[in-house]
Amino acid sequence: MLLSIAGNLLVIFSVFRTPSLRSPSTTLPCGLAASDVIVGLIAQPLFIIQELIPNDTQFHMVFFFSCNGCGVSLLTMTLISLDRYAALHYHMRYATMVTSKRVICTLATMWFVIYVAFGIYFWKREVYFLVAACFIISCLFLSTFSYVRIYQIVKRHQRQIQVQNQVFQGPNIGSNLNIIRLKRSTINTFIFYVFLILCYSPIFPLIIVDVLLRNQVWSGSLMYATTVIFMNSAINPILYCCVLKDLRRAVLRAARKVFCK
Repeated sequence: MLLSIAGNLLVIFSVFRTPSLRSPSTTLPCGLAASDVIVGLIAQPLFIIQELIPNDTQFHMVFFFSCNGCGVSLLTMTLISLDRYAALHYHMRYATMVTSKRVICTLATMWFVIYVAFGIYFWKREVYFLVAACFIISCLFLSTFSYVRIYQIVKRHQRQIQVQNQVFQGPNIGSNLNIIRLKRSTINTFIFYVFLILCYSPIFPLIIVDVLLRNQVWSGSLMYATTVIFMNSAINPILYCCVLKDLRRAVLRAARKVFCK
């Protein structure tokens, strides 16, 4: 919980304090960090209280913030994968198509829709779980499609560079550097996607077993699976610093300013 709050706040603070990091490609991770901050500040403390002092009202609050936080994180990761695909597929028009203002508007709309859609849960839970299942499947499909297409585009570019090298009998340094940069950016975003899937995957079979078969929502196994989901909020800021060099430097500068004072 403490790592989720401190780490993600440092990431957001670093991006706002560093003008060179304010771009559409960093705005989306900031949206992911913001949802992780809410999970650390609200969902995780409520979850701990619910485990110590069970209460129906607390349970619904934990469910509200946990589900919405998970939904925002999953959809933000889907937007990140689509953003990387657009950067490769529409590389000539990407700068005009994807702007920071449009990304912020998209994130705000996404947050509003996800939190308002939770009202379906109080109207009819079966419909809410059906909508949630369709939402999860759609996000996973779009993310998988994006990364498959990215892989195909990168491979095609590599073949074109090899042909050019054979024709001109020399390496095209500019093209090679561009491919290396695109591959590195794609791998970085794919790492976040893999960790999100690893942290979220244990919950799905347990929901089916506990809710549909035994109807014991907060059983011991589900408690541990929920903790693994919450771990993703603490892992993400570590991943930011590991795979994004410029952001790591900004976070270290921000951490020195905050903690030295």
